Amino acid sequence: MNAPFPIQSGAPVLPSDPQPRPIIAFADVSKVYPARNGSAEVVALEAIDLQVPEGAVVGVIGRSGAGKSTLIRLINGLERPDRGHVRVNGIDVTALDERRLREARRSIGMIFQHFNLLSSRTAFENIALPLEIAGCAGSEIAGIVEPLLAMVGLADKRDRYPAELSGGQKQRVGIARALATKPKVLLSDEATSALDPETTDQILSLLKTINAELKLTIVFITHEMSVVKKLADRVAVIESGRIVEQGTTYEIFANPRHETTRKFLGSVTGGNAPEWLLAKLRSERRPGDCAVLHVAFVGARADQPVLSRLSRALAVDVNILHGQVETIAGHPFGSLFISVPSDPGVVRSVIAELHASQNIVEHLGYVA
Repeated sequence: MNAPFPIQSGAPVLPSDPQPRPIIAFADVSKVYPARNGSAEVVALEAIDLQVPEGAVVGVIGRSGAGKSTLIRLINGLERPDRGHVRVNGIDVTALDERRLREARRSIGMIFQHFNLLSSRTAFENIALPLEIAGCAGSEIAGIVEPLLAMVGLADKRDRYPAELSGGQKQRVGIARALATKPKVLLSDEATSALDPETTDQILSLLKTINAELKLTIVFITHEMSVVKKLADRVAVIESGRIVEQGTTYEIFANPRHETTRKFLGSVTGGNAPEWLLAKLRSERRPGDCAVLHVAFVGARADQPVLSRLSRALAVDVNILHGQVETIAGHPFGSLFISVPSDPGVVRSVIAELHASQNIVEHLGYVA
């Protein structure tokens, strides 16, 4: 398996991160599931401190069993913490009784991995369900549901049953249903993991539009960094019940500090060295070798012709071995593996020149 590169040197200038007021705040939250049938207790979450700015799209990423689902269920009160507090829009949901919790949940929409639609109800009727539960009049319900059907692109599927809809269309119904009570927060539990890549992109685009047009805060959990890259403007990485890293999407992609984050990022950003290169790398230098560097191009100068300038300035040959350049969260980002002459003085000069352009550099080793 490819080992993601450790960030060892360089100090990129990253985009500023203005902080609106937090609409969701976890303060020292822990959740433990008791032992059952002879099994040990499970520490699902431990000492979670997390703030979600109002209007943000926050992705919580982690492996299966890391604690993602428990975290999101604490936001809408489906789980209660054993320690700490969770506040949503200024209300401590951990302190609410069942009646007040039901009222609070009207401001928290939820979409699910497997849609959770009622098979006996049409698209219109599924979207209308939370409004019926809230006691809305029929005329009022129609005035809310019809625009939502149009928003999610299903006006022509109004009277279709779930069995007559594709997976993407079912999820659009689920999104519209979650928006019916005009929530301030939308929670998404692996909402695209059951969909094909093309449909996933469509759903992510719809969620971005909803966030922009409705100014709706979105918190989603996923195990796919590609989903985070396309949707989130902030990221929290969770491992074994603890948040090990958090920040803006660009900060996390450009300068991951925790090993778990690097492993998630490697295949998405090109930060993993390809197998053929790993097989050839040596730690010791031999005559005729080239030095292999991994360079992360970040910050305001990430889209500049750094390598061509480097080659001219130092009169060295620079060979690109592997990598990619793309845009993340609206900012340019590149991850390249390059080789240069292995003379120690040349390597030091190359690294210094790359640092001067605010890039992150690691010397991986040598190849023939």
